[in-house]
Amino acid sequence: MKKTVCAALFLCGVFVFSQENIKSDTIDQTKTAEIQEVIIKSQRKKQFADKAVYTFDKAALEKARYAKDLLRTLPELQLDPVSNTLKSTKGGTSLFLINGIEATDMQIRSIAPSEVVKVEYYDIPPARWATRADTVINVITRSTETGYVFGTDVMTALNTGFVNGSAYANFTKGKNNFGLEYSMNLRDYDNRRVRSIYDYQLDNSHYLSDENKKDHFGYTSQNIALRYTRMVPDNYSFQAKLNMDILQTFVNGKGESTFTKDDVTEGHTMMKRGGTDYVTPTLDLYFSKKLSKKDELSLNVVGSHFTTDTSEFTKEWITSSGNSVFDNDMNLTAKQTGFVGEIAHTHDFEGGKLSSGYRISNTSISNDLQNLAGFSQYKVNYLEQYFYTEFSGKIEKFTYRVGAGLTNIHNKSAETTFDEWSITPKVILGYQLKGNQSLRFTSSYKPKSPWSAALSSNVVQMAPNIVQKGNPFLKSQLTWGNNLIYSLNNKYFDFNANLFYSDTRRTINQFYVMDDTFGGYALTYENAKSSKQYGLQLTGSYKPFGNNLLVIKAMVAPSSETVRTSKGALIKNNYIANNLELSSEYKSFSLQYQVNIPVYLLSGAFLNTNENANHVFVNYKHKDWTFSTGLYWIGMPSEYKTKSLPESVVNYSRNSQIMNNKSMFVLGFSYDFSKGKKTDMQKKLNNSTAPAATF
Repeated sequence: MKKTVCAALFLCGVFVFSQENIKSDTIDQTKTAEIQEVIIKSQRKKQFADKAVYTFDKAALEKARYAKDLLRTLPELQLDPVSNTLKSTKGGTSLFLINGIEATDMQIRSIAPSEVVKVEYYDIPPARWATRADTVINVITRSTETGYVFGTDVMTALNTGFVNGSAYANFTKGKNNFGLEYSMNLRDYDNRRVRSIYDYQLDNSHYLSDENKKDHFGYTSQNIALRYTRMVPDNYSFQAKLNMDILQTFVNGKGESTFTKDDVTEGHTMMKRGGTDYVTPTLDLYFSKKLSKKDELSLNVVGSHFTTDTSEFTKEWITSSGNSVFDNDMNLTAKQTGFVGEIAHTHDFEGGKLSSGYRISNTSISNDLQNLAGFSQYKVNYLEQYFYTEFSGKIEKFTYRVGAGLTNIHNKSAETTFDEWSITPKVILGYQLKGNQSLRFTSSYKPKSPWSAALSSNVVQMAPNIVQKGNPFLKSQLTWGNNLIYSLNNKYFDFNANLFYSDTRRTINQFYVMDDTFGGYALTYENAKSSKQYGLQLTGSYKPFGNNLLVIKAMVAPSSETVRTSKGALIKNNYIANNLELSSEYKSFSLQYQVNIPVYLLSGAFLNTNENANHVFVNYKHKDWTFSTGLYWIGMPSEYKTKSLPESVVNYSRNSQIMNNKSMFVLGFSYDFSKGKKTDMQKKLNNSTAPAATF
């Protein structure tokens, strides 16, 4: 009882401050695999220098419908009820694997809880994933010779266009596995309200544009995946996967604007329509061969070729006369080819493990563009090469992982070519403290290439005298990141305190500048001199009763961020990121409640709030069926706010609310059936080509 009371007081203090086919599991049978020496031992968690390993007791396995339910119990993972996918409470990108294979949400669902041996949670990803994800979750399973699984899941709102649906099927016979998946997310909102204000000085005159718009927007995102796997234990593994992403988006809106120049005010009417459409076929081939008991070689090749069509038509005119203020008609057809190839080798030594590899990725885009500047045809090419090697091991109470990489970024646009080589070292040190505590330190240095929209030559009219465009002359940014992490784990707590500091050079920054081509101002990108981010992030879970009857998951991160612009101006923002989830499990029922307090985060010339959350959802499980209901954004619409910084030459603000999902009531069900067990291969490489280039 004393421990429970003390823990409760600690959490209260934090929130007041925040206001804001493998025959068996072979990994544990080797002496060295990643960092295999245990730092912390507890009933269900082992803490390593770069990861935590979770196992599950009989009660947890019996309550779960599938492996996804087990992952939801991890202290730094939670279910996003809007997308019905798992995400990290810390934010950032999460990558999910099954026995080392990059896995979809439905693949995780297809694993029966009894087949889960353990889950590896990498909060410090190994070198081969470090450039792709902030967190890596690897589900280790058992496997046998034959069996099949299938299931479906549907969640829909009753009074607006909101549908999440999926279906999957897997069949295994002998050394062969066949899988088929389909998922669909539909959004159709006809009541989004947006207020935007532009306030600026131009040619010795004061301008103010106050816009109020209502629009109908949405999207339909579909994914179809077909895969074949063949595995000969202790010899080789082969997988071929054909993936098809289909996306259609649309927007159709109208509104009114009060436009003021000095003391003269006039009423404007505006309209906007547009959309994006693409179908992305991707072929993913993987092969792994055991060269000896201590050596393994893996190959991965991914390719895609598709066309993206993007259109946007905006118009503004004087209401009384009908005279045009501006017409913006933008049409972009981008033919895109992507390729990723990777080769990796691992060797087990008596005292550690050596991993080395080389990855090359290339994206080539041919653009046919019609915009304010007229018609143009141009090509861009983004090439990145990555050599890496790392060694992990143990010296008495210390565990370590030391890595060195070499990254080449070669971006070629119609205007310029950027080519640069960067050394990317990484060091991870772990030390066991008394009891179930550990201390870890990590330091890394890595580049980040500009995204396609930032490099684009496209120009879009946003408001009178205001356009938006990219900057083809951008260089990559370089980040040095450091973390000092304290971990505590017992029956009641699974807690991490991360003291972090990062320093970025040539930060990619968005800001307003005078535009000589079109007159007025342009919102574009620059390489700022530097940026820094530092703070303390507290994450984890607390179980007052030592079980899942009540679980409190929280993330609180008092932080500070600064940007030094190319002209030397210093921009600073302080915030307390936060997230809270309360959950309860009792027999066949489960309940989750999620809430946060949105905070402003620095994004170039703007401060943007993260998405607000106030959701509750309930599940009831009966045999192979699960019935769900929920209420999202209780008492509020989803809301997104943006405001410019005092240093900006254009004083801009925007407040967007989707009224359709205010107190949105949803109902759903899922059916999951399995017979026998399936074969899972342990894939060492996972890659994907670049997403569709849009503006």
